[in-house]
Amino acid sequence: MAYPGYPGQQPYGQPGYGAYGAPPAQDPMWGYFSAVAGQDGQIDPVELQQCLTSSGFSGTYQPFSLETCRVMIAMLDRDFSGKMGFNEFKELWAALNGWRTIYMQYDTDRTGFINYQELGNCVHGMGYNLNPQTLNVLMKRYNKNGQITFDDFVACAVRLRALTDAFRRRDQAQQGMCTFQYDDFLQCTLCI
Repeated sequence: MAYPGYPGQQPYGQPGYGAYGAPPAQDPMWGYFSAVAGQDGQIDPVELQQCLTSSGFSGTYQPFSLETCRVMIAMLDRDFSGKMGFNEFKELWAALNGWRTIYMQYDTDRTGFINYQELGNCVHGMGYNLNPQTLNVLMKRYNKNGQITFDDFVACAVRLRALTDAFRRRDQAQQGMCTFQYDDFLQCTLCI
């Protein structure tokens, strides 16, 4: 099943490293993870920021902010520990690669930023069909002088993915409608 925003990704809940192949020590991603993971074998937002910066993941873009690192972890934090394990880290890395590819593809003027139109193209390219009003809200939320940085684009993509996943889990009939209890709604929106 393909999910908008992260093509080819496994659905949540794929336990153990078996879902990804090699044991962690033999996996090329293990080096990035183990270099910053604490003694608990998990990565917190500060450690994720260090890892992404030292790996050069952001390339010519500015390093990821601590807030963006927090929302990236929250997107995959199934046990609400505020940290991520190795498999979650690999899932995030794959999603980040996809988002970076989309961002670069739609930064048609090659400024290193995307504007309103490019944001709409990016969002559509990730598989979301948002109306102009919702795109306008996204632009206002992540806008810095009419432009969206890669860091802010990732924060936007994380929230779109997490909120879409939360909605889909509740939209059993897949009709684009669901009912939330107030506390459930708050938990879905405050956790990301």
